[in-house]
Amino acid sequence: MAIPAFTLKNVRFRTILDIPRLEIRSGAVTCIVGKSGSGKTTLMKLLNRMVTPDSGTILYGDTPVEEIDPVQLRRQVVMLGQTPVMFDGTIRDNLLVGLGFAGRDPVPDDELRRLVDLMELGKPLDADASELSGGEKQRVALARVLAMRPEVALLDEPSSALDAGTERVIIDRVVSAAKQGGVTLVIVTHNRAMAERIADDLIEINEGRVDSPVRAES
Repeated sequence: MAIPAFTLKNVRFRTILDIPRLEIRSGAVTCIVGKSGSGKTTLMKLLNRMVTPDSGTILYGDTPVEEIDPVQLRRQVVMLGQTPVMFDGTIRDNLLVGLGFAGRDPVPDDELRRLVDLMELGKPLDADASELSGGEKQRVALARVLAMRPEVALLDEPSSALDAGTERVIIDRVVSAAKQGGVTLVIVTHNRAMAERIADDLIEINEGRVDSPVRAES
């Protein structure tokens, strides 16, 4: 049996989360749903040590996350927050900076262009990132995560700035690219219908308590 990407045991964080046990499968698409303020984003931040639990154990593979260098962990477990960060410069600059953070060498423009086209951005690589709309910035940020080729991608409301039609296309492409690249996806979303459609496993958080993942039927 494959080792889970993450195993949480008796994890508590303030009054926000109380998780007796939770496993997140390696190579799967796991969606996390729940009401606003239920602890979804906090759970994501626990997975790459952006916050530390008050008690309990979090394993990445078979290693406690506190034993992993935080920089190295965040190169392997990349998180995209609800408000995508844009850096000064062009779309190209914003894609290349992610590769730098991941400790990877730059890639040629044709590969960057492929990612931009995959996200249906319709902008040249030399376009000023500061002039992009919210939805365009979100798509650049998603392309940046894909370019980094992490082991795990944590996506917090990755389609919040997209209209319904664009959301379906972009998220489907992110899921497909992740599966092809062997990337474990963990997605927080308010869109339960989307979560049920794309998830291999569905986790619901209710007042800080986490239900056992519901596994999609094959």
